[in-house]
Amino acid sequence: MISKGKITFILVLIAFWIVTLVVAIRFFGKSLPFTKSQTTQTIETQKILEEESVVIDVVEKVSPSVVSIAVEDTIIFDPFGFEGSGKERQSGIGTGFVVTGDGLILTNKHVVSEDNRKYIAIIRANDGAEQKFEIKRIHRDPFNDLALVQVDAKDLKPVEMGDSDKLKVGQKVIAIGNALGRFENTVTIGIVSGLGRGVSPFDPSTGLTERLEDLVQTDAAINPGNSGGPLVNSGGQVIAINTAVASAENIGFAIKVNIAKQLISEFTSSGGKISRPFLGVRYTHVSQDSALLNEVQEGEFVRQVVVGSAAGEAGIKIGDIITHFEGQKLTEVETLSKLIRTKKVGDKITLRIFRDGKTSDVTVTLGEAPSQ
Repeated sequence: MISKGKITFILVLIAFWIVTLVVAIRFFGKSLPFTKSQTTQTIETQKILEEESVVIDVVEKVSPSVVSIAVEDTIIFDPFGFEGSGKERQSGIGTGFVVTGDGLILTNKHVVSEDNRKYIAIIRANDGAEQKFEIKRIHRDPFNDLALVQVDAKDLKPVEMGDSDKLKVGQKVIAIGNALGRFENTVTIGIVSGLGRGVSPFDPSTGLTERLEDLVQTDAAINPGNSGGPLVNSGGQVIAINTAVASAENIGFAIKVNIAKQLISEFTSSGGKISRPFLGVRYTHVSQDSALLNEVQEGEFVRQVVVGSAAGEAGIKIGDIITHFEGQKLTEVETLSKLIRTKKVGDKITLRIFRDGKTSDVTVTLGEAPSQ
């Protein structure tokens, strides 16, 4: 038989090993480097750092190519009311970005829409160094809200262009621009929230709205002053040009970069010229409901005819309604400007006109749109 002393010794020994095991589990469990909670935390931290690193890398890559565009005015300062003195003041109005190292810059047409104004291009390097150039020449695209401007410079850093045909809804994008005309190289982040959008932003310089088609919609904050700035992907490639802000929050629009790439290619190959077909009318669309209500036909109501233009030479008058383009009925989707873009300078087209309750066809030879 086992004595009581031996039984007691065995029980004490078992209790000792149980306590030792519990202490070891608690101690080593806290210090193990691969516990589930710590592993999850490490992965999450790594993910955050990687996302921040992507944005930082893109900003450092693209920012030296971003241009703040300002207009320079002469103001009169006369504190005592006797005599004034001219003083130059610069105020930011928009953004652009460098497309060639020898000083070609892309921006929105509405940013540089006024003639006889002195525009300044300001480029800020990552180290804060600033370069200012007077914009010498402006070439406007009559079809799109785009313009190419030139400065006398060398060794500027051009952006890398992406392919807007490969854009996907949900893709991360980064907008860089001169927000509110005061905050240079402001960075905002978002996603592509829609493709193939169409808007009609109001242009305060002309008092007219201009229909823009096939735009990229984004929720990245785009403020006044961001116009003309780059919308870039996670690889630092420009995929669109910021151009319009909707009245709703978190909805902005940008022109696909492939349109700009085509413009730059044509401009370069033509020796520095933008050539676009031009009809020479300003118009407002008459919807089907409005047409029925006013006993007219749906189409483009002519509000202005440019003197000496193709429309003027063909006898088109203010008050006419252009209802068909080459047999294609004009609607809110199939617009006159959209169909003209498919033609070239010198092409002959047939327009159907509604005037005084009657329709007639006229042949028009498209002229060349002014780009200056």
